[in-house]
Amino acid sequence: MPVVDVVNLDGKKVGEVELADAVFGAKVNAHLLHEASRWYLAGLRRGTHKVKEKSEVSGAGRKLWRQKGTGRARVGSIRSPLWRHGATVHGPQPRSYDYTFPRKKLMGALRSALAAKLADGKLIVVNAFDVKDPKTKEFRKALDSLKVDATVLIVEEAKHENRNLGLSARNIQGLELIRSNEVHPYHLLRYDRVIFSQPAIEKLQVSLTKSASRREHKPEAGEGEKKTARAPRRRTRHEKAAEVA
Repeated sequence: MPVVDVVNLDGKKVGEVELADAVFGAKVNAHLLHEASRWYLAGLRRGTHKVKEKSEVSGAGRKLWRQKGTGRARVGSIRSPLWRHGATVHGPQPRSYDYTFPRKKLMGALRSALAAKLADGKLIVVNAFDVKDPKTKEFRKALDSLKVDATVLIVEEAKHENRNLGLSARNIQGLELIRSNEVHPYHLLRYDRVIFSQPAIEKLQVSLTKSASRREHKPEAGEGEKKTARAPRRRTRHEKAAEVA
């Protein structure tokens, strides 16, 4: 079971926290992380692109000249897609790019992302984000004490409302603050380091451990069910004729 040091905002060690092997010792599945990231980014697409169809392009609906006898190509409308300023055929229309993603795969990707951060040594646990005053300069000093010199993701407990933390961190470039129930594998892959508060990481690993245990103890096909006798195969007419003969 891996153990991680718990530090305060000054970078001093104040304790230790044990991490579950089912979560932080999981095998890193790169393909699963890729699938989860694509699903997250697809949900962010607005899908508001649109082109005008033939019924939406400005122009009269009359036939420009008679069908035959002019020597010119036949044409039915000035809004034809073949003409300049005409309509667009099979162009993009407003749509949603979101699609369903299995929850088991999402939980597995989250375990893989956390295990990768721990293996790379880029996971930090602080006892609490005790920010007394909403000052960006002071919080920047705290990040320097934690040796954060790149992009960072800060995860706070979902039920804990820390207004000073939000005001202090919102103007720092390359920093994002989210709650523990909003953590996505894409967030962990996007940022170089991740800082958890101790209550947040404890609560997160409890939920991920439960999902992992349900996956491991899933009964196999036929396990726990009564075995029923298989019905005999019906004989063909050729087999019946051979028996009579």
